[in-house]
Amino acid sequence: MTDGSARQAVRHAVMADVAKVAGVSHQTVSRVLNSAPHVRPGTRDKVLAAIRELDYRPNPAARALVTRRSQLLGVVSFGGTLYGPALTLDSIEQAARDAGYFVSVATLRSLDARSVQDAADRLRDQGVEGIVVIAPQLMAVRAISTLSSTVPVVSVCSAVRSRMPVVAVDNRAGAAAATRHLLDLGHRTVQHVAGPRDWLESAFRLDGWRGELEAAGAPVPQPWTGDWSARSGYEAGRRIAEDPRVTAVFCANDQMALGLLRAMHEAGRRVPEDVSVVGFDDIPEGAYLTPPLTTVRQGFAELGRRALALLVAELDGAPGTPAQVLVPPELVVRRSTGPASRS
Repeated sequence: MTDGSARQAVRHAVMADVAKVAGVSHQTVSRVLNSAPHVRPGTRDKVLAAIRELDYRPNPAARALVTRRSQLLGVVSFGGTLYGPALTLDSIEQAARDAGYFVSVATLRSLDARSVQDAADRLRDQGVEGIVVIAPQLMAVRAISTLSSTVPVVSVCSAVRSRMPVVAVDNRAGAAAATRHLLDLGHRTVQHVAGPRDWLESAFRLDGWRGELEAAGAPVPQPWTGDWSARSGYEAGRRIAEDPRVTAVFCANDQMALGLLRAMHEAGRRVPEDVSVVGFDDIPEGAYLTPPLTTVRQGFAELGRRALALLVAELDGAPGTPAQVLVPPELVVRRSTGPASRS
């Protein structure tokens, strides 16, 4: 058999084939595929068995012509090598699959307005119904603010006032909880290693830390600024370790906390006996550091589900769709924090 005739011999099953094998109508197969109610369980089982037997795959293009819905969503992502944005993207893709949507991802290397617009245009050319933008930097929020007039857009990780719906972890509350935990342990104040100045999470965590210190009447030290990397946490930690007055440090992410732990060890500052340390994110390795790291856990799975639900509500024109959804974080206490030394 030639290659051409082999290709001609292959015929993919269509909906009519499924209906014939299951002994039902074309309309019944359609109702099962669209998870419509009022289909008898026995009938549904017959249709699903026929689908498996024939290895039937719905034709997205044909479905889109009938329903005017492509079931395709776009995601514009930046910072995918970092723990937070990477898990956020994964959770969005999983939530979309669970809801019956396909996902097309455009990953950016820079967050200038032109790059964001080009990515959105590429996704729209593919026929996406809506776009989720993982926008951890202030520049990205400004760049995508014009997109919502052309296609439904939901922004993730940018809890700021915006014309588009926003889903984010409550970074202020998480930072406040970390700071309060350290103050409750008797520490006079809390030093902070912040993330990059142009990242929204960094700004909100800085606000939460400062606000909690001010509310407690505690001194507010000058924060250090890192770049989310363990190296920057290590460099800040070397300087912080030189000050014997520092007994507690809150790092804006776990990677910087990891670097700071090493700096404290090299300086002979014991954790938590001399210095207590808290991170943010709850990376998988955090529970296995020496000592295990107290941190603020982000609910990335919930973040993805909420973002997807908000975008679908926008697509369906659901009334009362919230403009902003904040996902509460969770303080996870381990052995890197302890009572302030009385010496």
